[in-house]
Amino acid sequence: MNILVVLEHSGNGLRRSSYEALTAARILGGTVTGVIIGGTEAQIASAGAYGLTSCLNITSAGLESFANGRAAAAIAEAARKVGATYVLLSATSTGKDLAPRLAVRLEAGLLADCVELNADGSAVRPVYAGKALVTVRSTTSTTVLTLRPNVFTARLAETATTPTIENFSPSVADIRSSVVTNIVRNEGTVDVAEADIVVSGGRGLKGPEHFTLVENLAKALGAAVGASRAVVDAGWRPHREQVGQTGKTVSPSMYVACGISGAVQHLAGMSSSRIIVAVNKDKEAPIFKVADYGIVGDVFDVLPKLTEKIAGVTGKH
Repeated sequence: MNILVVLEHSGNGLRRSSYEALTAARILGGTVTGVIIGGTEAQIASAGAYGLTSCLNITSAGLESFANGRAAAAIAEAARKVGATYVLLSATSTGKDLAPRLAVRLEAGLLADCVELNADGSAVRPVYAGKALVTVRSTTSTTVLTLRPNVFTARLAETATTPTIENFSPSVADIRSSVVTNIVRNEGTVDVAEADIVVSGGRGLKGPEHFTLVENLAKALGAAVGASRAVVDAGWRPHREQVGQTGKTVSPSMYVACGISGAVQHLAGMSSSRIIVAVNKDKEAPIFKVADYGIVGDVFDVLPKLTEKIAGVTGKH
């Protein structure tokens, strides 16, 4: 059985979610091959500690900037080349873009947003806005799976290897595709989808000028800043920070909800967090039904004191 893992890189290294995908691939057994677009030797070598033994480095013309149609076509060719039974991607924005395109090109079943993977190839994924979990499997010869970030903990393999690298250049330049021509990078910020800790704010903050309370707490915790849909719709925060059914789904080790009532749409995006902390002055707020720890109080009183205490421990002011 052959497994192809799509590796994503950011800056000088692989994204943490790629190491998680490699860890998940070991559950299935078989031979694990990586595929990366325009990767470096150092990036690929770092994956050897997580069980990667070989990698196809796609160097096709037309992929100098990210182009979803061309990228999917190239990765599909890589899957055919290795005879992949399973193709694993992280459920990042890139993975969610590529996975259905890959499934169509490979005539494969697609198991999306998986939170558990079994040795027999079946997977578990949430349904009904996270209210239930179902076990799913594909009957096609090839199966494409996306894995929710922060769910599959990245674990080192028993034996580290030095992956062999093969440059692979399928012809994809003539394929119609949406091309990313400019990327706005937010230096020093953490993507909520991959962050280990997320601090989110809601309408209880009463205005964008008060989001410094959330930002300061996030800084003290080394966390990403998130926001509810109402806050984003009001223009207080950018859409990239939105957590919820129409935003990003997060599964951090700890999620801190500040002034968020806990509407169903928001809960769908964060209910799989390992620890949920809620701060809200309304003791009847729905967020407390899913919270592991709750503070009934005004965010304007609670957050500065909480930040001061945490910063005193972490040293992050």
